[in-house]
Amino acid sequence: MRKAKLPVVGGVVLLAAGLTAVQTWTALADDTTTTFEVSAGPLTVDAPAAAAIGAGAPDTAVDGSLGPVTVTDERASADGSWVASVTATNFTTGAATAPETTLASEIDYWSGPVTASTGDGTFTPGQVAAANEVPLDTTTPLTALTHAGGTGNNSATWSPTLSVNVPLDSQAGTYTGTVTHSVA
Repeated sequence: MRKAKLPVVGGVVLLAAGLTAVQTWTALADDTTTTFEVSAGPLTVDAPAAAAIGAGAPDTAVDGSLGPVTVTDERASADGSWVASVTATNFTTGAATAPETTLASEIDYWSGPVTASTGDGTFTPGQVAAANEVPLDTTTPLTALTHAGGTGNNSATWSPTLSVNVPLDSQAGTYTGTVTHSVA
């Protein structure tokens, strides 16, 4: 018995007089290794350039908000933890004599609650309420706000309050000093 041969034309097997055609294709593939980069940015703090917190007589307290302070963490890191701190200079008027000086330690600071935030992790105010206010210092930083954990970018805003305990021997004038927020 002889086997019948099927005619092959251009890689196509013809069956039953061309009524059915089967074509075979060879699959081709080529991979592309693809990359992208996540850019890391800075860790910054932004505070108002100036604040007028009010007026008061000697032996009273002058309370007022500094305005919004914002820490922005664009480091895109595996651990987005940071600590925001605050210090202050002494506040003076006129010739900055003793009665024309309010020491930083006579000015209490409280951060208040976080008013806005982005990202994950835990944001913790240093002094969440007025009852937790702490005297400022010229050399020892006071913790204003902390961020623990979380990954990637984050930010937090708070509006701290100063409470100036105006000394009894203070002379009249506009007292000026610097409150410095920093983050690390």
